[in-house]
Amino acid sequence: MTTAEPTTRRRALALVPRFRGQGYSREEVDRRRSWVEKQTGCRMEHVGSYTVAPEELRGNIENPVGTVQMPLGVAGPLRIRGLHARGELYVPLATTEGALVRSYERGMVALTRAGGAQVRVWSDENRIAPIFFFDDVGDAFDFTAELPEQLAEIRSVAEATTRHGKLLRLECHPLGRQVIVDFRFYTADAQGMNMIVRAADAACRWILEHTRARRFLTFSGFDSEKRASGSLFCGGKGKRATAGALLPREVVRRVLHTTPERLAELWRWTVMGHLEAGSLGYNGHYANGLTALFIACGQDVANVANSAVGSTCFECTPEGDLWASVNLPSLTVATVGGGTGLGTSRECLELLGCAGSGKALKLTEIVAATLLAGELSMGGALASGEFVDAHERYGRNRPEGVV
Repeated sequence: MTTAEPTTRRRALALVPRFRGQGYSREEVDRRRSWVEKQTGCRMEHVGSYTVAPEELRGNIENPVGTVQMPLGVAGPLRIRGLHARGELYVPLATTEGALVRSYERGMVALTRAGGAQVRVWSDENRIAPIFFFDDVGDAFDFTAELPEQLAEIRSVAEATTRHGKLLRLECHPLGRQVIVDFRFYTADAQGMNMIVRAADAACRWILEHTRARRFLTFSGFDSEKRASGSLFCGGKGKRATAGALLPREVVRRVLHTTPERLAELWRWTVMGHLEAGSLGYNGHYANGLTALFIACGQDVANVANSAVGSTCFECTPEGDLWASVNLPSLTVATVGGGTGLGTSRECLELLGCAGSGKALKLTEIVAATLLAGELSMGGALASGEFVDAHERYGRNRPEGVV
């Protein structure tokens, strides 16, 4: 050990005893920030300027020193024809990427002039997939055959840990002498990962006592939590939603500055590029809209990894109009829990009429329609050759008048 290492270790550990305990009062947050400023020599004036009550951060973050600020824009109007979201809305987008809000707004204008985006949510569930270990293949085989017969008992144990979560079903996936058990839960208006981890852990302990399983691991990786995978196309990681719209030829020409034929051709050849790259699904920039909406509305931003797996489709109809749609098989959003109740996140959800219980499906439809708008605008910019000029005009952070 070098002489520098004890000093570094002491500094790293100094934060723990100094702020042991609750640590969420404004005084404690300010003291912690001052300590960090002293250790690093960095002034954190903006980080320390916040309006959310620091006591409300408990359960969302550890060692808080303040908050960060992101530019927030509003795009719209966006007309939606869903079962839960209906009418014209204005969508908050938090981003530092110039031209992004303008682009999404252009797509929203196109959809609104075309009569709106029709949106439907097909399924609503979340999953966790523990892996169980056995002595041999025979025991693993018997386990998969017998487990469905124990579903009622397993469901009772799992649901005893939560007021809102419901165990929908179990699916077994053998892997040598191990078996992955895919637990599918309904989580109401919450994203619910903490909820279903607790429920699944209780169920797994019951399974361990009543089967020949030797042990289990809570996460096998099969559930695709916060990562992209091909299995997400089968759904199960959040909401499966589809948004589509028929855009008259004149709307495409006036708003997107191109034609349905060119957009269909763009789709065909960029699909080929996606295939050549081995991409999971096809889209122009789902991650842009998802991230901006997630940050604005207090969502778990890491779920962009699974939510951005999906497919966009552009078709030229026999009448010469454009049919456009997006399919989102594993969209993870929430209107309660996590960061949804904090300060600006709550306000942005209120802006959409999506704050609180009973609003998650409405938010899902809004997100799907927003992503459809983004796909239309980006497609139009590429097909018309305006993409570079748009980013030069809106997307470069430089003083006015500087070329």
